[in-house]
Amino acid sequence: MMLTVAPTSDIQTRLRIRRSSILRLVRWLGLGIAALWLLAALSLVALRWIDPPTTAVHMQRRIQSWTQSGAYNKRYRFIPLNQISPDLQHAVVAAEDARFYQHHGFDWSEIQKAAREDMEGERTRGASTITQQLVKNLFFGTGRSVIRKVAEATLVPVAELALGKQRILELYLNVVEWGPGFYGADAACRTDYRTSARGISRAQAARLAAILPAPLKRRPERMNSYSGIILKRMAQMGW
Repeated sequence: MMLTVAPTSDIQTRLRIRRSSILRLVRWLGLGIAALWLLAALSLVALRWIDPPTTAVHMQRRIQSWTQSGAYNKRYRFIPLNQISPDLQHAVVAAEDARFYQHHGFDWSEIQKAAREDMEGERTRGASTITQQLVKNLFFGTGRSVIRKVAEATLVPVAELALGKQRILELYLNVVEWGPGFYGADAACRTDYRTSARGISRAQAARLAAILPAPLKRRPERMNSYSGIILKRMAQMGW
């Protein structure tokens, strides 16, 4: 039985076609990623004037309720920053990002400390700023991956430039997850303390800020120790 060997020119032609197809696919993937990034960047610019109707975290929790057959009652109402108690604003900054008004989106000092603790196997802190957390909430949900971190890092400077500190804080305080199904300062204050975000007390504000790292696991009434630390930080920062 004789084996038919394809001519060298045919093999080279097939290889060229295959390489061309791969390059075309890579090009389209690159264009798709660039288009998504541009859409996210333009969305951040628009958020300077438009309040977001939802976020990636909100949608993620809704989908999870479908897949887990759980009840989901979303509570979310966007309110202006001047309707949120200064105590709650200060408590969140003191708890989540003490250098919020000094950095430009990344707190390199905290990043270095976190990296050092990682190397020593003693990681006790996060290094994400409020701006980073806002971008993550808006576009990426709660998942963790290197790709998400890279994409987040490229959008943080856009947020800082387009929004400014006060709008970033206003957006974060309104969209952040504060418990199962409720988002933002208005929902948190009304759910946990039956009061408005403007009328919350200093101690209550510290307790609410204390649960933000793990809002689905922590409850304000159990945060005596950490809320005390937050109150001390606020005093040290002149608040």
